[in-house]
Amino acid sequence: MGPFNTFSRYVARQFIAWFAVMMLTLACIILLFELVEMLRRGSGHGLSLGAALQMSLLKLPNTLSALFHFAVLFAAMFTFWRLTRSQELVVARASGVSAWQFLAPVVIVAATIGVAKVTLINPLSATMMARYDTMESRIFHGLAADTLAISDAGLWLRQRDPEGISVIYAAGADAQDLALSDVTVFLYTLDHDYRGRIDGAVSRLGDGFWDIREAWISMVSSPRPEFVARHRLATSLTPARIQESFAAPETLSFWELPAFIDTLESTGFSAVRHRLHYEVLLAQPLLLSAMVLFAAAFSLRQTRRGGAGIMVLAGLMTGFAIFVLNDIIVALGLAQNIPILLAAWTPAAFSSLVGMAALLHLEDG
Repeated sequence: MGPFNTFSRYVARQFIAWFAVMMLTLACIILLFELVEMLRRGSGHGLSLGAALQMSLLKLPNTLSALFHFAVLFAAMFTFWRLTRSQELVVARASGVSAWQFLAPVVIVAATIGVAKVTLINPLSATMMARYDTMESRIFHGLAADTLAISDAGLWLRQRDPEGISVIYAAGADAQDLALSDVTVFLYTLDHDYRGRIDGAVSRLGDGFWDIREAWISMVSSPRPEFVARHRLATSLTPARIQESFAAPETLSFWELPAFIDTLESTGFSAVRHRLHYEVLLAQPLLLSAMVLFAAAFSLRQTRRGGAGIMVLAGLMTGFAIFVLNDIIVALGLAQNIPILLAAWTPAAFSSLVGMAALLHLEDG
Protein backbone atom coordinates (compact mmCIF):
# COMPACT_ATOMS: atom_id res chain seq x y z
CA MET A 1 0.00 0.00 0.00
CA GLY A 2 2.90 2.35 0.74
CA PRO A 3 4.44 2.20 -2.76
CA PHE A 4 1.01 2.65 -4.32
CA ASN A 5 0.36 5.77 -2.24
CA THR A 6 3.72 7.17 -3.25
CA PHE A 7 3.05 6.43 -6.92
CA SER A 8 -0.44 7.94 -6.70
CA ARG A 9 0.94 11.16 -5.29
CA TYR A 10 3.57 11.21 -8.02
CA VAL A 11 0.95 10.81 -10.77
CA ALA A 12 -1.24 13.47 -9.15
CA ARG A 13 1.68 15.92 -9.03
CA GLN A 14 2.43 15.28 -12.69
CA PHE A 15 -1.18 15.98 -13.59
CA ILE A 16 -1.33 19.19 -11.51
CA ALA A 17 1.87 20.45 -13.15
CA TRP A 18 0.54 19.79 -16.65
CA PHE A 19 -2.80 21.36 -15.74
CA ALA A 20 -1.04 24.53 -14.55
CA VAL A 21 0.93 24.66 -17.81
CA MET A 22 -2.23 24.22 -19.89
CA MET A 23 -4.15 26.90 -17.97
CA LEU A 24 -1.27 29.35 -18.24
CA THR A 25 -0.96 28.69 -21.97
CA LEU A 26 -4.70 29.13 -22.55
CA ALA A 27 -4.76 32.28 -20.41
CA CYS A 28 -1.94 33.89 -22.41
CA ILE A 29 -3.54 33.02 -25.77
CA ILE A 30 -7.01 34.20 -24.71
CA LEU A 31 -5.66 37.41 -23.18
CA LEU A 32 -3.76 38.24 -26.38
CA PHE A 33 -6.83 37.72 -28.58
CA GLU A 34 -9.12 39.58 -26.14
CA LEU A 35 -6.75 42.54 -26.01
CA VAL A 36 -6.54 42.77 -29.81
CA GLU A 37 -10.33 42.52 -30.13
CA MET A 38 -10.86 45.10 -27.38
CA LEU A 39 -8.50 47.56 -29.07
CA ARG A 40 -10.31 47.01 -32.37
CA ARG A 41 -13.72 47.66 -30.78
CA GLY A 42 -12.47 50.63 -28.82
CA SER A 43 -10.70 52.34 -31.72
CA GLY A 44 -13.70 54.60 -32.29
CA HIS A 45 -14.46 55.18 -28.61
CA GLY A 46 -11.14 56.55 -27.39
CA LEU A 47 -10.30 53.37 -25.47
CA SER A 48 -6.76 53.51 -24.08
CA LEU A 49 -4.39 50.55 -23.97
CA GLY A 50 -4.60 50.45 -20.18
CA ALA A 51 -8.42 50.34 -20.19
CA ALA A 52 -8.40 47.68 -22.93
CA LEU A 53 -5.98 45.56 -20.91
CA GLN A 54 -8.08 46.01 -17.78
CA MET A 55 -11.27 44.92 -19.58
CA SER A 56 -9.48 41.94 -21.13
CA LEU A 57 -8.23 40.83 -17.71
CA LEU A 58 -11.71 41.25 -16.21
CA LYS A 59 -13.22 39.05 -18.92
CA LEU A 60 -10.43 36.45 -18.83
CA PRO A 61 -11.69 34.26 -15.91
CA ASN A 62 -15.16 33.95 -17.46
CA THR A 63 -13.70 32.87 -20.81
CA LEU A 64 -11.26 30.48 -19.16
CA SER A 65 -14.05 28.82 -17.17
CA ALA A 66 -15.60 27.61 -20.43
CA LEU A 67 -12.30 25.92 -21.38
CA PHE A 68 -11.53 24.08 -18.15
CA HIS A 69 -12.49 20.74 -19.67
CA PHE A 70 -9.94 21.30 -22.48
CA ALA A 71 -7.22 22.02 -19.92
CA VAL A 72 -8.07 18.93 -17.85
CA LEU A 73 -8.30 16.73 -20.95
CA PHE A 74 -4.91 17.74 -22.35
CA ALA A 75 -3.22 17.81 -18.94
CA ALA A 76 -4.33 14.22 -18.31
CA MET A 77 -3.36 13.12 -21.82
CA PHE A 78 0.16 14.52 -21.55
CA THR A 79 0.51 13.09 -18.04
CA PHE A 80 -0.36 9.55 -19.15
CA TRP A 81 1.55 9.89 -22.42
CA ARG A 82 4.73 10.96 -20.62
CA LEU A 83 4.42 8.19 -18.03
CA THR A 84 3.86 5.67 -20.81
CA ARG A 85 6.80 6.89 -22.91
CA SER A 86 9.12 6.80 -19.89
CA GLN A 87 7.98 3.21 -19.14
CA GLU A 88 6.88 4.23 -15.64
CA LEU A 89 3.35 2.95 -16.22
CA VAL A 90 4.77 -0.28 -17.63
CA VAL A 91 6.72 -0.83 -14.42
CA ALA A 92 3.67 0.08 -12.33
CA ARG A 93 1.50 -2.42 -14.19
CA ALA A 94 4.16 -5.12 -13.86
CA SER A 95 4.13 -4.55 -10.11
CA GLY A 96 0.36 -5.17 -9.98
CA VAL A 97 -1.05 -1.66 -10.24
CA SER A 98 -4.08 -1.65 -12.55
CA ALA A 99 -5.06 1.19 -14.87
CA TRP A 100 -7.97 2.06 -12.60
CA GLN A 101 -5.64 2.45 -9.64
CA PHE A 102 -3.33 5.00 -11.23
CA LEU A 103 -6.35 6.73 -12.80
CA ALA A 104 -7.96 7.21 -9.38
CA PRO A 105 -5.68 10.04 -8.13
CA VAL A 106 -6.04 11.96 -11.40
CA VAL A 107 -9.83 11.58 -11.31
CA ILE A 108 -9.89 12.78 -7.71
CA VAL A 109 -7.71 15.79 -8.52
CA ALA A 110 -9.87 16.63 -11.56
CA ALA A 111 -13.03 16.47 -9.43
CA THR A 112 -11.34 18.66 -6.82
CA ILE A 113 -10.47 21.17 -9.53
CA GLY A 114 -14.13 21.13 -10.54
CA VAL A 115 -15.23 21.84 -6.97
CA ALA A 116 -12.67 24.65 -6.65
CA LYS A 117 -13.80 26.09 -9.96
CA VAL A 118 -17.42 26.23 -8.81
CA THR A 119 -16.96 27.35 -5.23
CA LEU A 120 -13.86 29.58 -5.42
CA ILE A 121 -13.08 30.60 -9.00
CA ASN A 122 -16.69 31.18 -10.07
CA PRO A 123 -17.40 33.89 -7.44
CA LEU A 124 -14.25 35.74 -8.50
CA SER A 125 -15.13 35.33 -12.17
CA ALA A 126 -18.70 36.58 -11.55
CA THR A 127 -17.46 39.68 -9.73
CA MET A 128 -14.97 40.49 -12.48
CA MET A 129 -17.55 39.84 -15.22
CA ALA A 130 -20.04 42.19 -13.56
CA ARG A 131 -17.40 44.90 -13.50
CA TYR A 132 -16.53 44.17 -17.13
CA ASP A 133 -20.21 44.56 -18.14
CA THR A 134 -20.33 47.91 -16.35
CA MET A 135 -17.23 49.16 -18.14
CA GLU A 136 -18.45 47.87 -21.49
CA SER A 137 -21.81 49.63 -21.09
CA ARG A 138 -20.15 52.88 -20.10
CA ILE A 139 -17.45 52.89 -22.79
CA PHE A 140 -19.15 51.29 -25.79
CA HIS A 141 -22.84 52.02 -25.25
CA GLY A 142 -22.98 54.91 -22.79
CA LEU A 143 -24.64 54.65 -19.39
CA ALA A 144 -27.82 52.58 -19.58
CA ALA A 145 -30.94 54.70 -19.28
CA ASP A 146 -33.10 51.85 -18.06
CA THR A 147 -32.10 49.70 -15.11
CA LEU A 148 -33.89 46.97 -13.23
CA ALA A 149 -33.34 45.62 -9.73
CA ILE A 150 -35.15 42.76 -8.05
CA SER A 151 -35.30 41.86 -4.37
CA ASP A 152 -37.45 40.04 -1.85
CA ALA A 153 -39.51 43.23 -1.42
CA GLY A 154 -40.44 43.40 -5.10
CA LEU A 155 -39.25 44.83 -8.38
CA TRP A 156 -37.71 48.24 -9.07
CA LEU A 157 -37.46 49.64 -12.58
CA ARG A 158 -35.88 52.91 -13.70
CA GLN A 159 -36.70 54.32 -17.12
CA ARG A 160 -36.56 57.50 -19.15
CA ASP A 161 -39.64 58.82 -20.91
CA PRO A 162 -40.14 62.02 -22.92
CA GLU A 163 -41.19 63.94 -19.81
CA GLY A 164 -38.40 62.83 -17.50
CA ILE A 165 -37.35 59.91 -15.32
CA SER A 166 -39.69 57.34 -13.78
CA VAL A 167 -38.89 54.92 -10.99
CA ILE A 168 -41.41 52.08 -10.92
CA TYR A 169 -41.97 49.79 -7.95
CA ALA A 170 -44.14 46.66 -8.12
CA ALA A 171 -44.83 44.08 -5.43
CA GLY A 172 -45.17 41.30 -8.03
CA ALA A 173 -45.26 40.59 -11.75
CA ASP A 174 -46.78 38.24 -14.28
CA ALA A 175 -44.03 37.34 -16.73
CA GLN A 176 -46.47 36.12 -19.41
CA ASP A 177 -47.87 39.55 -20.31
CA LEU A 178 -45.62 41.69 -18.09
CA ALA A 179 -48.38 42.79 -15.77
CA LEU A 180 -47.13 44.47 -12.59
CA SER A 181 -49.24 44.43 -9.44
CA ASP A 182 -49.45 47.05 -6.65
CA VAL A 183 -47.56 49.59 -8.70
CA THR A 184 -46.06 52.85 -7.49
CA VAL A 185 -44.40 55.20 -9.97
CA PHE A 186 -42.18 58.02 -8.73
CA LEU A 187 -41.87 60.81 -11.30
CA TYR A 188 -38.84 63.09 -11.68
CA THR A 189 -37.66 65.67 -14.16
CA LEU A 190 -34.54 65.10 -16.23
CA ASP A 191 -32.75 67.18 -13.58
CA HIS A 192 -33.94 64.70 -10.88
CA ASP A 193 -36.48 67.10 -9.35
CA TYR A 194 -39.50 65.33 -7.85
CA ARG A 195 -42.71 65.81 -9.89
CA GLY A 196 -45.13 63.43 -8.22
CA ARG A 197 -46.23 59.82 -8.02
CA ILE A 198 -48.76 57.40 -9.47
CA ASP A 199 -50.29 54.52 -7.47
CA GLY A 200 -52.07 51.81 -9.41
CA ALA A 201 -53.50 48.35 -8.86
CA VAL A 202 -52.14 46.83 -12.09
CA SER A 203 -49.85 48.03 -14.86
CA ARG A 204 -49.42 46.24 -18.18
CA LEU A 205 -46.73 46.92 -20.75
CA GLY A 206 -48.16 47.97 -24.08
CA ASP A 207 -46.57 49.16 -27.30
CA GLY A 208 -44.60 52.16 -26.08
CA PHE A 209 -46.50 52.74 -22.84
CA TRP A 210 -47.40 51.36 -19.43
CA ASP A 211 -51.16 50.93 -19.06
CA ILE A 212 -51.83 51.66 -15.37
CA ARG A 213 -55.31 50.68 -14.10
CA GLU A 214 -57.16 52.28 -11.18
CA ALA A 215 -54.51 54.93 -10.79
CA TRP A 216 -54.22 57.67 -8.20
CA ILE A 217 -52.09 60.51 -9.58
CA SER A 218 -50.48 62.82 -7.01
CA MET A 219 -48.52 65.66 -8.61
CA VAL A 220 -46.61 68.45 -6.92
CA SER A 221 -48.41 70.95 -9.12
CA SER A 222 -51.86 69.63 -8.09
CA PRO A 223 -53.43 70.33 -4.68
CA ARG A 224 -55.10 66.91 -4.38
CA PRO A 225 -54.73 63.40 -5.82
CA GLU A 226 -56.71 62.55 -8.93
CA PHE A 227 -58.26 59.15 -9.61
CA VAL A 228 -58.42 57.79 -13.17
CA ALA A 229 -59.53 54.37 -14.36
CA ARG A 230 -56.60 54.12 -16.80
CA HIS A 231 -53.42 56.10 -17.22
CA ARG A 232 -50.74 55.69 -19.88
CA LEU A 233 -47.11 56.26 -18.97
CA ALA A 234 -44.77 56.52 -21.97
CA THR A 235 -41.86 54.06 -22.13
CA SER A 236 -39.32 52.73 -24.59
CA LEU A 237 -39.12 49.38 -22.82
CA THR A 238 -40.04 46.08 -24.45
CA PRO A 239 -40.48 42.63 -22.87
CA ALA A 240 -37.13 41.54 -24.33
CA ARG A 241 -35.32 44.55 -22.89
CA ILE A 242 -36.80 43.98 -19.45
CA GLN A 243 -35.82 40.31 -19.48
CA GLU A 244 -32.30 41.22 -20.57
CA SER A 245 -32.05 43.74 -17.72
CA PHE A 246 -31.86 40.98 -15.14
CA ALA A 247 -28.37 40.20 -13.92
CA ALA A 248 -26.76 37.71 -16.29
CA PRO A 249 -26.04 34.31 -14.70
CA GLU A 250 -22.34 34.79 -15.41
CA THR A 251 -22.27 37.90 -13.18
CA LEU A 252 -23.71 36.06 -10.16
CA SER A 253 -21.57 33.77 -8.04
CA PHE A 254 -22.42 30.17 -7.29
CA TRP A 255 -23.35 31.14 -3.72
CA GLU A 256 -25.68 33.97 -4.81
CA LEU A 257 -27.60 32.05 -7.48
CA PRO A 258 -30.05 30.06 -5.28
CA ALA A 259 -31.33 33.17 -3.48
CA PHE A 260 -31.55 35.13 -6.72
CA ILE A 261 -33.48 32.29 -8.40
CA ASP A 262 -35.97 32.16 -5.53
CA THR A 263 -36.42 35.93 -5.60
CA LEU A 264 -36.85 35.98 -9.38
CA GLU A 265 -39.49 33.26 -9.31
CA SER A 266 -41.32 34.77 -6.33
CA THR A 267 -41.86 37.99 -8.29
CA GLY A 268 -43.31 36.09 -11.25
CA PHE A 269 -40.38 36.12 -13.72
CA SER A 270 -38.71 33.15 -15.37
CA ALA A 271 -35.48 31.93 -13.80
CA VAL A 272 -34.72 29.26 -16.42
CA ARG A 273 -31.39 30.81 -17.47
CA HIS A 274 -30.15 31.15 -13.90
CA ARG A 275 -31.38 27.74 -12.74
CA LEU A 276 -29.79 26.03 -15.75
CA HIS A 277 -26.52 27.87 -15.15
CA TYR A 278 -26.57 26.77 -11.51
CA GLU A 279 -27.12 23.10 -12.42
CA VAL A 280 -24.36 23.28 -15.06
CA LEU A 281 -21.99 24.52 -12.37
CA LEU A 282 -22.98 21.62 -10.09
CA ALA A 283 -22.16 19.17 -12.91
CA GLN A 284 -18.64 20.52 -13.45
CA PRO A 285 -16.76 18.06 -11.14
CA LEU A 286 -18.35 15.11 -12.96
CA LEU A 287 -17.56 16.59 -16.38
CA LEU A 288 -13.91 17.22 -15.53
CA SER A 289 -13.58 13.70 -14.13
CA ALA A 290 -14.96 12.34 -17.40
CA MET A 291 -12.20 14.18 -19.27
CA VAL A 292 -9.63 12.07 -17.42
CA LEU A 293 -11.27 8.88 -18.68
CA PHE A 294 -11.17 10.16 -22.26
CA ALA A 295 -7.54 11.17 -21.83
CA ALA A 296 -6.61 7.71 -20.58
CA ALA A 297 -8.36 6.04 -23.52
CA PHE A 298 -6.40 8.23 -25.97
CA SER A 299 -2.94 8.23 -24.43
CA LEU A 300 -2.22 5.01 -22.53
CA ARG A 301 -1.38 3.02 -25.66
CA GLN A 302 0.12 5.70 -27.87
CA THR A 303 3.57 4.09 -27.85
CA ARG A 304 2.13 1.08 -29.65
CA ARG A 305 -0.34 2.90 -31.91
CA GLY A 306 1.33 6.11 -33.03
CA GLY A 307 2.72 9.39 -31.84
CA ALA A 308 1.59 12.40 -29.94
CA GLY A 309 0.00 13.93 -33.05
CA ILE A 310 -2.81 11.39 -33.07
CA MET A 311 -3.36 11.92 -29.36
CA VAL A 312 -3.56 15.72 -29.72
CA LEU A 313 -5.92 15.46 -32.69
CA ALA A 314 -8.17 13.02 -30.84
CA GLY A 315 -8.18 15.33 -27.81
CA LEU A 316 -9.09 18.37 -29.91
CA MET A 317 -11.91 16.53 -31.62
CA THR A 318 -13.25 15.19 -28.33
CA GLY A 319 -13.05 18.53 -26.54
CA PHE A 320 -14.75 20.30 -29.43
CA ALA A 321 -17.47 17.63 -29.65
CA ILE A 322 -18.23 17.96 -25.94
CA PHE A 323 -18.23 21.77 -26.25
CA VAL A 324 -20.76 21.62 -29.12
CA LEU A 325 -22.86 18.95 -27.38
CA ASN A 326 -23.01 21.07 -24.24
CA ASP A 327 -24.08 24.17 -26.20
CA ILE A 328 -26.80 22.29 -28.09
CA ILE A 329 -28.27 20.68 -24.98
CA VAL A 330 -28.10 23.92 -22.99
CA ALA A 331 -29.93 25.68 -25.84
CA LEU A 332 -32.64 23.02 -25.67
CA GLY A 333 -32.85 23.55 -21.93
CA LEU A 334 -33.14 27.33 -22.31
CA ALA A 335 -35.95 26.81 -24.81
CA GLN A 336 -37.54 24.46 -22.24
CA ASN A 337 -37.74 21.66 -24.80
CA ILE A 338 -36.10 19.35 -22.25
CA PRO A 339 -36.05 19.52 -18.43
CA ILE A 340 -33.39 21.73 -16.85
CA LEU A 341 -31.80 18.88 -14.90
CA LEU A 342 -31.51 16.78 -18.05
CA ALA A 343 -30.00 19.67 -19.99
CA ALA A 344 -27.45 20.46 -17.29
CA TRP A 345 -26.31 16.94 -16.44
CA THR A 346 -26.51 15.14 -19.79
CA PRO A 347 -23.10 16.30 -21.16
CA ALA A 348 -21.30 15.31 -17.96
CA ALA A 349 -23.13 11.99 -17.56
CA PHE A 350 -22.81 11.10 -21.25
CA SER A 351 -19.09 11.93 -21.27
CA SER A 352 -18.50 9.84 -18.15
CA LEU A 353 -20.29 6.80 -19.58
CA VAL A 354 -18.59 7.02 -22.99
CA GLY A 355 -15.17 7.58 -21.44
CA MET A 356 -15.61 4.66 -19.07
CA ALA A 357 -16.85 2.39 -21.89
CA ALA A 358 -13.87 3.33 -24.11
CA LEU A 359 -11.41 2.67 -21.31
CA LEU A 360 -13.05 -0.65 -20.43
CA HIS A 361 -12.86 -1.70 -24.07
CA LEU A 362 -9.18 -0.82 -24.37
CA GLU A 363 -8.05 -2.17 -21.03
CA ASP A 364 -10.32 -5.12 -20.35
CA GLY A 365 -12.02 -5.82 -23.67
